[in-house]
Amino acid sequence: MDRSRKSARLKKSASLKSAVLGLALVVIAAVTSGPAAAQSVLRIAMTAADIPDWRGQPDQGFEGNRFVAFSLYDTLIEWDLSSRDKEVGLRPGLATSWAIDPNDHKKWIFDLREGVKFHDGCDWNAAAAVWNFERLISDKHPAFTIYNFGRARSRTNNIDRIEKISDYQVAFYTKSPESLFHFNMPFLFMLSPCAVEKAGNNLDVFAKNPAGTGPYKFVSAVPRERLELAKNEGYWDKNRIPKHDRLVLLPMPEATTRVAALLSGQVDFIEAPPPDAIPALKAAKMQIVTNIYPHTWPYILNVARGPFKDIRVRQAANWAVNRPEMVDLLSGLAQPSSGIYVPQQKYYGKPVEYGFDQKKATALLKEAGCYPCEIMIGISTSGSGQMQPLPMNELVKEQLEAVGFKVKFDTVDWNTLLDVYFKGQEKFPYDGVNFSSGATDPLNFLKGSMTKYKGPVGTNWGWYSNPKVDELAEKALDSFDPNVWEPIVTQIHEILVNEARNLFIVSDLNPRAMSPRVKGFVQAQSWFQDITPITVDPK
Repeated sequence: MDRSRKSARLKKSASLKSAVLGLALVVIAAVTSGPAAAQSVLRIAMTAADIPDWRGQPDQGFEGNRFVAFSLYDTLIEWDLSSRDKEVGLRPGLATSWAIDPNDHKKWIFDLREGVKFHDGCDWNAAAAVWNFERLISDKHPAFTIYNFGRARSRTNNIDRIEKISDYQVAFYTKSPESLFHFNMPFLFMLSPCAVEKAGNNLDVFAKNPAGTGPYKFVSAVPRERLELAKNEGYWDKNRIPKHDRLVLLPMPEATTRVAALLSGQVDFIEAPPPDAIPALKAAKMQIVTNIYPHTWPYILNVARGPFKDIRVRQAANWAVNRPEMVDLLSGLAQPSSGIYVPQQKYYGKPVEYGFDQKKATALLKEAGCYPCEIMIGISTSGSGQMQPLPMNELVKEQLEAVGFKVKFDTVDWNTLLDVYFKGQEKFPYDGVNFSSGATDPLNFLKGSMTKYKGPVGTNWGWYSNPKVDELAEKALDSFDPNVWEPIVTQIHEILVNEARNLFIVSDLNPRAMSPRVKGFVQAQSWFQDITPITVDPK
């Protein structure tokens, strides 16, 4: 990419140097206030515009899960985030084991961990598990809320009911067989029934003193400013008791603000440093960490109506994008993407690899009778996993318009785009949404491609529908043998890529920047990360 064009995109407002000099003087004053200096404090600047909701199922995308929900609460099954050198898998959490009933493929038995208490002293047991899942699926439950229901829906929509078998064993009954049902569990968070009931089943009251079983306890919160947590000395997993005393989470949606806060010593750890800031951060001896992981930055296309209903238009868009140019814009902090999975994942297979061919793209548009081809795309200004959305989308627009598209953006905040995504394409005038994907577990992948899980019921935003894919997905979900369902997942991935279900652009390398005082962080190959091993050296 021409150096001047790259610079213009990444530095529209001001140079990084001037931004840092100005912002360092005014970075959130609250950051400097807080716990006594004798305590070890980890301060993290998130990309979120506000503190993710801490009343159960978080908002603000998966950044809400990673920093807030996984800190305060636990799940029945967890991601194993202990290594940077392998794909993450599942491990026991508040459940120690789980299995399908061999006589009933719509019944799962979960054995629960004994000896665990919520932060308020309430016992974790089967009654607490039943209470938690019923509040997520039943509007008759006294603690039911529409926001927790909506945020959990894609992971609970196949649960018919949950029953207590004994004090530490429960049964889940699903509406249809689902061999990958257990992949739902890392996304569903357990609250203390005692604390919620003490709050009169009002989660706004509960939020003033929330209680989970997680590695951190709630201290205080100031909306749009900070969430402060303290380590849970009595955490049930002794290997994950935090190695710092306090955790302070700060919403900073502006990339230059995050950089200024790190360079001026106001925070210790920032998400998504902008590419043009990396030299200045390295010069200041800051640590820059990256890793491959299953996180992609695509346009999810509306295939139910509009131009992208035609496969030729979808393929034209994919041939129009110059992915290496995007990687250059990001100073190498990404890799070209031609799929929903990334090539390092075992389900990737051998789909078509979309290269850069403007002539082919233009020919396809003309063949489809859509030239010029007008499209409207919903994009966000920032947000969890959205990388550097404004300059990146400007480059995509330029590349698409070079072959015959006419691109219009509707730019909204991240939580609004999340609302768009979960409601599905029908209610919005979009031909696509720029929505990053960080949860490509096989269950989420299958449901995102099935007709019956089109939004708002599931995560099939663009209402993709292919009878062959539906048949294959049902076969995979009905098989409890990995030797059967794993090749099917790969086959479906190849079909979706070949049919250009999305506009595939790049996958993220998950850059983070940290003070040299931060030690012990292990960057897993996941959108989710474990921050409990981090130590912070004294100044």
